[in-house]
Amino acid sequence: MQVGAFSIPGCPGWRWRLVDYSGEMVEESRETFPTIGSAVADGKERLVRIDIVDRSKPLPSYRPTLHLHGR
Repeated sequence: MQVGAFSIPGCPGWRWRLVDYSGEMVEESRETFPTIGSAVADGKERLVRIDIVDRSKPLPSYRPTLHLHGR
């Protein structure tokens, strides 16, 4: 799993988000943090505490172009 941080325009502060390797959100912080670094650090601590094994399959980094083959 990965920890990401995001900020909403017009709202002060940063929040963390835990995302599995298929891109699905697992959990999101309710509290805000003054910096992106503090949000990510808290998210990493939460990831260790929940101790979930990510069994998701990563999405392919390419998109098939089957629609172009008939041209």
